[in-house]
Amino acid sequence: MKLIIRTYKLQLKHPFTISRGTRTEIPSLIVELQENEFSGYGEATANPYYKTTVEQFEAELIEKRELIEVASDKTSEEYWDYLYPHFKNNMFLLCALDEAYTDLYTRKKGVKLYEYWNLKPKNLPQSNYTIGIDSIENMVSKMKETPWPIYKIKLGTKNDLEIVTELRKHTDAVFRIDANCGWTVTETIKNSIELQKLGVEFIEQPLAATNWKGAKIVFDNSYLPIISDESCLVESDIEKCYNHFHGVNIKLMKCGGLTPAKRMIAKAKSLGLKTMVGCMTESSIGISAIAHLTPMLDYVDMDGALLLKNDMADGVKLKNGNIIFSNLNGTGVLLNN
Repeated sequence: MKLIIRTYKLQLKHPFTISRGTRTEIPSLIVELQENEFSGYGEATANPYYKTTVEQFEAELIEKRELIEVASDKTSEEYWDYLYPHFKNNMFLLCALDEAYTDLYTRKKGVKLYEYWNLKPKNLPQSNYTIGIDSIENMVSKMKETPWPIYKIKLGTKNDLEIVTELRKHTDAVFRIDANCGWTVTETIKNSIELQKLGVEFIEQPLAATNWKGAKIVFDNSYLPIISDESCLVESDIEKCYNHFHGVNIKLMKCGGLTPAKRMIAKAKSLGLKTMVGCMTESSIGISAIAHLTPMLDYVDMDGALLLKNDMADGVKLKNGNIIFSNLNGTGVLLNN
């Protein structure tokens, strides 16, 4: 098995602002694992909040190339177990390798990933489309530019209720709110009352990630369901979220890939939590991997590639929120350049 490393800068269609700052481009690293005529692909992107950089990804891959390029007779689950001790301090990179190997393994088997998992792509949740923080005029313009059945609206400003009230005048779409740790306990409970009236489905991660005491108060008093994100990174966090959140948003890069994400979804379901998988701003490589988990989910946020000017790959598509799978096996991606 051969490791090939490629780096890109993903240019965004619009500056993308959340409560923590604004980005116009996202450095991305694509891992290709190649064996004979087959290739599998995975992705990791740089993220200042999690202190990840493409340069660091590349250096670690080169350093550990020999252990990555082992004979690939392992299942994708076994390969993740094999890699974990070596990459447990870099979940983003573990994710890229897990995606790539899972893609390669299922292509060699001649099946799509959801077929390997014995899942049926029926009655799938629709993906939201994200509207970053901006002037109200620009946020309305972005909605008109991309009509969609579900919008995730990024908040964490001094006029959050005014923003949602104004956006509601322009669409009947479902709204989801993501405050990215930008609110207090009091703000969250108060805002939930008004947001419920404005047709909001749920609120995602309103409090700081480590504020578990506050999360419990919000859980008990919010008028809307609360979904964790920054508070739910790895497998052990699922049980922590029980009785503190109504659901969990699992990110492949945060938890280390498809293999642990699938286990996290099963665990969350067993505890009665709503399940969601979300994306970072990433290309069709990462987004296509997410799609194969959707038969297990209540909600999905996989619009990352739609926000890009330059997607270097083809794969799973979104049309008006609906998921359209590729005809290719594995995760269904094709690298264009």
